Amino acid sequence: MWFNCGLAEAYDIRTGSGGSYYWDFKKGAPALTKDSYSKPQCSACFIQSVDDDLMSIFDLIKNEARLFKFGSGTGTNFSRIRGHQEKLSGGGTSSGLMSFLEVLDRGAGATKSGGTTRRAAKMVCLDMDHPEIEDFINWKVREERKVAALIAAGYPSDFNGEAYRTVGGQNSNNSVRISDEFMTACQEGGPWQTRFRTTGEPYKTYEARALMKQIAFAAWACADPGVQFDTTINDWHTCAGTDRIHASNPCSEYMFLDDSACNLASLNLMKFLNEDGSFDVAGFRHACRIFILAQEIVVDHSSYPTQRIAQNSHDYRPLGLGYANLGTYLMVKGIPYDSERAYAHCGALTAIMTGHAYRTSAEIARHKGPFPGTSPIASPTIA
Repeated sequence: MWFNCGLAEAYDIRTGSGGSYYWDFKKGAPALTKDSYSKPQCSACFIQSVDDDLMSIFDLIKNEARLFKFGSGTGTNFSRIRGHQEKLSGGGTSSGLMSFLEVLDRGAGATKSGGTTRRAAKMVCLDMDHPEIEDFINWKVREERKVAALIAAGYPSDFNGEAYRTVGGQNSNNSVRISDEFMTACQEGGPWQTRFRTTGEPYKTYEARALMKQIAFAAWACADPGVQFDTTINDWHTCAGTDRIHASNPCSEYMFLDDSACNLASLNLMKFLNEDGSFDVAGFRHACRIFILAQEIVVDHSSYPTQRIAQNSHDYRPLGLGYANLGTYLMVKGIPYDSERAYAHCGALTAIMTGHAYRTSAEIARHKGPFPGTSPIASPTIA
């Protein structure tokens, strides 16, 4: 979360044309920034929506580029976009979801995160009933075969080399959204129905197990797609009275509403390990308290790529607190990583962190009131 924080105050860096949105306390509403660093982009993780509309798709490309430029990552569920099998409102046939994913992939590849050599962090999600689900599952498998052919022809195998740069789908993590209904169909050997996005009518029926085998093979062959268990995710929804959770950030540790953002922080466990091998629980609790308070303050002093994300960030205030160096901590203490003792340490540390973060959040709510996000968020509609 500190990637851009403080550059204006510490170094008087106030360059850039702005164009992002921040929370204007005087207006009580989002307002446009005048430069890029007075109200910096401090959230690491974003989830953005997209409509089944050409301009919405290209707006998403612009907004993704803004996030990548300042080092953040973003995820989107593309299930609203119609498949290539469906008609356009003015006649003719849609070019389809996969063609637009190729465009977005190229856009991400052209924008290094924060201007560094790291590739853009991007998540692409798709529901299992989308008419192009089979093409999506096998997208990277097909592209990896092209890479293998290019490497066999003498091109370098480096991930950043010409062979990988030539093919598509290399700049995102892909995930399929799997419901309990799909898992039941797999278990029982039943059928699975895909549906048109524009009409909801059935398109093609698969054997659920056959689709799952394709997912498993693709994950083995190229590590994509991952799976997100949609039903379970929404069963655990902390703001269930608003909208469903449709997607995640690129690393999948942040799952929340569309058009929202989360600033993240990690505590280095080794900083709390005493010389005698004991753990400084009091210091760890204090650090959790300080970080949650700091992250809460950051929410309304940051900028966001769209007015809607700025509004939702103010209304819902998602924070992400974690810890780092668990592996080092266990090794230093001589605890086997995959052991019951390791699980116990990890569980205890997580419980302390979570409990104290929640307690601090409750204290903030006692003084400032609960966050205002209580009303349902209207989902984008299909054009």
